[in-house]
Amino acid sequence: MTTRIVELRRGVLKKNDELAAQLRHSFSSAGVLVLNLVSSPGTGKTTFLERTLRELRARGARAAALVGDLETDNDARRLASSGAPVRQINTHGICHLDAEMIGRHLEGWEGAALDALDYLFIENVGNLVCPSSYDLGEKIRVALLSVTEGEDKPLKYPTLFNSADAAVITKIDLASACEFNRDLALHNIREIRPGIRVFETSAKTGAGMEEWLGYLATARSEVV
Repeated sequence: MTTRIVELRRGVLKKNDELAAQLRHSFSSAGVLVLNLVSSPGTGKTTFLERTLRELRARGARAAALVGDLETDNDARRLASSGAPVRQINTHGICHLDAEMIGRHLEGWEGAALDALDYLFIENVGNLVCPSSYDLGEKIRVALLSVTEGEDKPLKYPTLFNSADAAVITKIDLASACEFNRDLALHNIREIRPGIRVFETSAKTGAGMEEWLGYLATARSEVV
């Protein structure tokens, strides 16, 4: 029975990887930078992305977002207030997004054709385990950690942080109140993923956002 489960899992991941490779080719051909944002629930991922979309649009960039949740379109409606095109993906109990979901929801998305975008953000389902195994065709995978979660998250969930291209610490304005140990958090992140780029941010105050936006601009220039 165990062998059969492993075989099925390998088959699912193989199919996903094939679809992700097709998506990656489409994204590259269109010149759009695609980022996959992964975190646990409550990290502030939606608030961070909302501010990112607003800031990018204020700079004249064309950005859109796909939002994954088990149910409801609450986060999609919040992100849409930025003025960017947003589309909801409800997984109905599945704890992650996969490449097939991404491809299906890109079809017929009026106002968000790939060649009309500079950036496409994928806000994954709030989960630190399942999304780590699923390639969505993204150029950059971003792992988010809030100061309210504890400094040991990277050690508890190494697969996510090891597979990430960048890490974002959110809610940095609450660091003192939470007695957040910044040095320990940075040490733990880099112990799992040496050399990873880390951004310390607050979507509320704007701290760290300029550095983050600069990173996005550089990454986008390398795609075109």
